[in-house]
Amino acid sequence: MDALRLEWVGGAPKLWTDETMERQGLVTTVTSRVGVAAVVGWVGSTRDRVACARRLLDDFGRRGAALPLPAGDYAAVLACRDRILVMRDEQARIPLFLRESGGRVSAVGTSARALGSVTELEPRYFCRYLTGNMAQQHTDLTPFAGVHRVLGGEMVELSVTGRMRSRLLGRGRQAPDPPVSAADGPHARRTAAQDLRLALEHAVGRRMGAKTACHVSGGTDSTSVALLAADLPAAGRADPGDLVLLAGRFSGGELAGEQPYLHAALEEIRRHAPAARPVLVDADDVADFDDFQHHAGDTDEPHAHAFRAPFWARLHAAAAELGCETLLTGCGADPIVDANPFHLHRLARTGRLRQMAGQAHAWAAGSDRGSRDIVQAYVVQPALPLAAERITALVRGGTALGGLGTFNRPRWLRSGFARAHGYREASIAESRFVYGRKPEQSLYDAANYLAAPDPLSWHRARQDGFFLTHPFLDPEVVATMRRLPVDVAFDPGRPKSVLREAMADLLPARIRGRAVKTPFNELYVRGLRTHGDELIDLCRTARHPLIPEMFDVETLCQAVREAQLGIGDSYACDRVNSSLALVMWLERLDQCSGAVRPAVPVIAGS
Repeated sequence: MDALRLEWVGGAPKLWTDETMERQGLVTTVTSRVGVAAVVGWVGSTRDRVACARRLLDDFGRRGAALPLPAGDYAAVLACRDRILVMRDEQARIPLFLRESGGRVSAVGTSARALGSVTELEPRYFCRYLTGNMAQQHTDLTPFAGVHRVLGGEMVELSVTGRMRSRLLGRGRQAPDPPVSAADGPHARRTAAQDLRLALEHAVGRRMGAKTACHVSGGTDSTSVALLAADLPAAGRADPGDLVLLAGRFSGGELAGEQPYLHAALEEIRRHAPAARPVLVDADDVADFDDFQHHAGDTDEPHAHAFRAPFWARLHAAAAELGCETLLTGCGADPIVDANPFHLHRLARTGRLRQMAGQAHAWAAGSDRGSRDIVQAYVVQPALPLAAERITALVRGGTALGGLGTFNRPRWLRSGFARAHGYREASIAESRFVYGRKPEQSLYDAANYLAAPDPLSWHRARQDGFFLTHPFLDPEVVATMRRLPVDVAFDPGRPKSVLREAMADLLPARIRGRAVKTPFNELYVRGLRTHGDELIDLCRTARHPLIPEMFDVETLCQAVREAQLGIGDSYACDRVNSSLALVMWLERLDQCSGAVRPAVPVIAGS
C-alpha cells in the first residue's frame, strides 16, 4: 500500500500522499520555514498528530541536529531546503523503502512492490525470509532487486538530488546494562513496579485517540492495557474519548474456557469507564488459513503470520465499523515484562556456574520444564545456535519436520538454491541477531519483531482507518525492563511478577492470579484439517517458476501432512507456515497492482 511516494521529476523532488489516508488522519502533512514533512502514522501522540509532525520537522530539519528519534508508530519523509531525511521509529510498524542504484535514490515509498519490478526478484531475500518468521523485517533486503528497507530506528539523509549521504541507526533511548543484583528484594520490586506502571501509562496515553479500541482476551496483558485506557481518563490524566472493548467470543472448544476471564476483565474495565462499549465478535467459525489466498497473496511482502490473519481480520472489521482511530493490544508482554531467562547465559559465560545451576533449577521449578531443558534453551542454544540445531536435527530426524528448529534449512528448501543464494550466511546472521554476543540484551531487540508481527494491520489500514499498536513494545517500557536485575523481575511460579505488582490496584483477582492462558492451537489444528488439502494442492499446482527452483514441492506437501497429524513442534510449524505464505505470495505476484492510489501532490523545496 502506497501511503506516500517521493520521486524526482525533472531533477526536483516531488512528494505525493494518499488522499484517503490523509482524510482519515493516517497520513499527516505539515509545512514550515524548514520545508515539508509527510508522516504516516503518528509521532509522540495520536491526538496531536499535526503538532507532533511539525515538531519533528522543525527539530530534525535543522542542520547538525543529533536527536534520538521520538516515540511513535511512524514512517516519515522530511523534504528540507538543502536535504531530504527519511526515517522510521524503533518499533518499525509502518514500512518504508528506498529504490537505490549506484548511491543515488530514485524513489521512496511505503510499498516495496510499487517501487520494484515483479520480474526482477532478489533470491537472497527469500533465503533470509525462510530463516525465521521475523527475519525479513529487520534486514535491508526486500523481495525486489534494487529496493531496500529503511530499518527501524534508522534515519537516512539524501541530497536534494537523491544522492545518498548517510544512514544512521539511532539507539538513543536504550538503557545501560542492568545491575547484577538488587539492593533489597521487596523494596526493589515495589520501585520496579512503580516505574513500569508509569512507563505503561505513558505508552497507553500516547496511543489513545478520540475513539480507541482495546483488544481484550481475559489475559493479564491485554486486560492491563485496557484498564489503563479506562483509568487514565477517569483519573483526569488523559483526555476522555470513546473506548471500545473488542474481544473474540468462543462458545465451544478449549478457548471457551477463556470466557469467564474475559467477562471478569470487561466487568472491571467498565467499572472504571462505564461508558466503554464491549463488542464481542463471534469467532466459533473462524479457522487459521481461511481465505489464505487473500491474506497471504495480496500483501506487499510475504506475510509469515498470514495463517492467523482471519481471526484478527474479523476483529479489525468490527473496530472499523465503529470508526475507531487506533487499536491497542497486549502483544509483546511475554518477552518484555517477564523475567529475562538469558540472564542464565550471562552467569555461565562469566564463570558463575554454581549460581547458574541454582537459578536454572529455580526457573524449572516455576515452570513445567526440567533444569536440563532450561539450560539447553538459554545457555547452550544461544552459545552455538547452528551447532545445537544440527545436533537436535540428528536426534529428532526421520520426518520432514523432525529436528527443524529456528535456523536449520527446511528439508523442502533445495540445497542448490540455498547454497547459491546464501542460506547458511543468512541463518548465521539471523542467529546473531536473535542471540548476539549478549543474548540477555538481544532478547529485547528480537522481541519487537517476534511478538507483534502485524503486516495485516498495515495492509488493511486504508479500509479500516486505523493502525494496530502495542504499548508493551514502547521504547520507554522496554528501557524500564532492561534496567531491572533478574532477581527483581523473576518470581518462581509467578510469571510477569513486576507487571502484576504494577497493576495490583486495577487487575481483578481472578486475572491477577492466573499463570497460564489457553493458546490458539485449536484454530491452527482446525485450519489445517479444513484447508490442508487445499494448501497441498496450492503447492502442487503453483506456476511461478521460482517455486520449483526453490522448493522440493513434495517434501513441502509431506510437511503439511505431518503438521496436520500434529508432528513437529511450534518452530517446525512456523517454517511450514512461512513457506506456504511465500508460495501463495509468489503465485499472486503478477495479479496484485502496485499502482499509486489517488494522491495529493505536496510541493517539496528544490
